[in-house]
Amino acid sequence: MRIDPSFIGTVQDVMGTTVTVALSNEVVTGVSFIEGECYRIGQVGSFVRIPIGFSDLYGLVSQVGAGAAPVNELESSPYGNRWLQIQLIGERMRDEQFQRGISQHPTIEDEVHIVTEKDLHAIYGPSDPIDFVSIGHLASAESIPAYVDINKLVTRHSAIVGSTGCGKSTTVAGLLNSISDKSHFPSARILVLDIHGEYSKALKGNANVFKISADSTKEEKELQIPFWALNFEEMTKFAFGNLDNSKYAIISDWVMKLKLESLSNQPIRGIKYNTVTVDTPIPFCLHKLWYELYKKDFMTVIPKPGGASDEVDPAYAKDNHDDNLVGDAMSITPPTYRTIKTTGPAAERVQWGKEPIGIRQQLATLGSKLRDPRYNFICNPGDWKPDINGKINSDLDSLIKNWIGNTKPITILDLSGIPSMILNDIIGAVLRIIYDAVYWGRNLPEGARERPLLLILEEAHTYLGKDNSGSAALAVKRIAKEGRKYGVGMMVVSQRPSEIDTTILSQCGTTLAMRLANNVDRGHVSGAASDNLKGLFEMLPILRTGEAIIVGEAVSLPIRTIIDPPPFDRKPDSSDPKVASHGSEEEGFEGPGGWNQKKEEEDYKPMINQWRMQSAKYDHEFYKRKEDQGENNE
Repeated sequence: MRIDPSFIGTVQDVMGTTVTVALSNEVVTGVSFIEGECYRIGQVGSFVRIPIGFSDLYGLVSQVGAGAAPVNELESSPYGNRWLQIQLIGERMRDEQFQRGISQHPTIEDEVHIVTEKDLHAIYGPSDPIDFVSIGHLASAESIPAYVDINKLVTRHSAIVGSTGCGKSTTVAGLLNSISDKSHFPSARILVLDIHGEYSKALKGNANVFKISADSTKEEKELQIPFWALNFEEMTKFAFGNLDNSKYAIISDWVMKLKLESLSNQPIRGIKYNTVTVDTPIPFCLHKLWYELYKKDFMTVIPKPGGASDEVDPAYAKDNHDDNLVGDAMSITPPTYRTIKTTGPAAERVQWGKEPIGIRQQLATLGSKLRDPRYNFICNPGDWKPDINGKINSDLDSLIKNWIGNTKPITILDLSGIPSMILNDIIGAVLRIIYDAVYWGRNLPEGARERPLLLILEEAHTYLGKDNSGSAALAVKRIAKEGRKYGVGMMVVSQRPSEIDTTILSQCGTTLAMRLANNVDRGHVSGAASDNLKGLFEMLPILRTGEAIIVGEAVSLPIRTIIDPPPFDRKPDSSDPKVASHGSEEEGFEGPGGWNQKKEEEDYKPMINQWRMQSAKYDHEFYKRKEDQGENNE
């Protein structure tokens, strides 16, 4: 008679990493009590142990089944043919740490045992407390912390995927709070690209927030992205749109000219004239570029007698003494010319250098963007805005320091105020600026080799689609392939993993899979995972809110875990509105919400005012709900 209560059955079939186990007749009730603890037998997603000599093999239960026993076998199998199918995961030598992979396979009639809490502590316990950080606890055992290897989580890339409403944003916030704990990681560097402005509240006190139309009362800072930090392709696409090669070359020459003029007015250490390219991040005046190209394309000329090329005068509407007629670059005021046909044949106009470029529509677009306050973050970037001569008050070192070198471990770039038509290009530009900076500074103390950097890519499916070849996708692919070597890791967060380029998803060494109902999405996640865990991923549709299955390089074994959420008052701004509520007041608004609450008199004037201001900041002083009508109309 067996005395080991952890015994549950024997190995009957082995095929690769898949093992079939016949449950013992001694296992009758489906539960077992070991050292006072109750364990369920045959739970999909639970672990089993197979002792082999001086080592233990560990496997994950992926399938459970039973069949009626034949009549002649009823005596030997009174409870039917009950079996488990498990996937082998790794092994552990006696008194040593658990290791992924197996050096030997089990054989027929090898014993199979329940994995107890003592075993789980040995498996999931951190091999080195410095390398591992607790992010929650096992879903099956609250007393056992869920540890991840922060080295592999950051530098080997990761993905957090789950359907909308599964607690994905809360999980991301809780995870970031765990891995940026100042007591363990005082020099952490995490940059969050926040598409919908969800994380400012959740990471309050632990992060610096940069956003358009920043609220100083919430300690937010203005988001500035200097146009001259973009490479030439990014800058021209933003400023002019698509251009043919001839126009592209002409604008390239003008940008080079302005950058060289700026360099002569404000020399930059280490930069020489013969090393400058059109992509070198040297400040120049975008307003002046617009003005010079406008003159080039719109100017009419009157050649003086003799037609000498150095005696060509611009034909302004009246004369050259009215400043209003010659225009002004900084105020985006175009010069006014006579509407007369240029004298002389086309060949002579080319010789004089007055042949139009043919970009009048693109110049109108650029002028409109220079005037549009929505684009001030890039066209008029505060201290990084060059004057007419290309001089600036702050250089890129202060910009990069604000983003990845400030006093707080997390920086949030709130991109919710950026016009959607340029969002993809701006994300690509930001990622390229940061990656280029840390790539070329990789051997410096500020480089990412000395102090790794983690990039959080929220709502990644919006700009990393399979058919998306934009600048954001190109930048992310580069980081996915090269970032590990230079200390730059990324965390891809998405509700539709099937829409993300497989090249990017396959580079994520660790996957945190939350509830996923869509079969196609589950297929992409299981296909990208390194482990043979199809049975485990079949559990994704029934995971609870806030629960995740973690597989990959950052964990010793696949973990079904509950991530520690942030405090209740610091949840991300992504919770579902209440259709039926108990009448609790929401922050920023007075009065109860929900369809089941008593309807009160409403005033939609503040709503229209917020729309016009393009700001969600709620002004309590001006919009008090209980003010009389006269005060409210002021």
